[in-house]
Amino acid sequence: MKAIVAPLLLVILLIVLPHSASWFHAWMPTLSHPLYTRTSFFALTLSHLWLVALATLVAVVAGLALGVLATRPAGRSLLPTVRAVAVIGQTFPPVAVLAIAVPLLGFGAAPTLLALTLYGVLPVLGQTVAGLDNVSPAALHAADGMGYGRWRRLWEVELPLAAGPIMAGVRLSAIVGVGTATIGSAVGATTLGSPIVEGLVGNNTAYVVQGALLVGALALSIDGVLGVVERRVRRNRR
Repeated sequence: MKAIVAPLLLVILLIVLPHSASWFHAWMPTLSHPLYTRTSFFALTLSHLWLVALATLVAVVAGLALGVLATRPAGRSLLPTVRAVAVIGQTFPPVAVLAIAVPLLGFGAAPTLLALTLYGVLPVLGQTVAGLDNVSPAALHAADGMGYGRWRRLWEVELPLAAGPIMAGVRLSAIVGVGTATIGSAVGATTLGSPIVEGLVGNNTAYVVQGALLVGALALSIDGVLGVVERRVRRNRR
């Protein structure tokens, strides 16, 4: 249900919000500019979604590769470090990553994309390691008995059996990306955080509400769609 309701809510907001100035003025009559108009909400949503999608794609590729490496015999010594990084990295605030990245990459989308990718890798990495480590030994022995090589066993047995946890990591990575991209507007990225940041700076609550509504609807939409994919993946494993 969420996979249908949340995207529908997002579409309704994108249609209604550009024409809601009178509503916000009635709610907050002291505001001279009750509606954010610097950039259209549709353009902000597309830009936000593009940043999240690109960063999530890079994060999934990197997280899968590192997770596979850490669970191979040659990389087993890296497994404790990988697990520690996956846990500790989640406690590092996104604002700190942006603060470090801005002097190196400048203002705009680049530092935001870096922060999104770094945060997106951690859930995928952690869930890939957990999923591959929990593959049934019986399935691995059966694959070995059928003459599967290491790579064939990985692609045809291990990754399909670990697909459920991995998909959960992808889902979490995308949701984390939606929130982190919002903060990226503080360093010049064009996202749905733009009206929120401008509203906070200018003491305009209407801007904050408009941005927050769209960010929430987008996060719920992505979570709903990826939730459906995750459930189907888990059912197919049974």
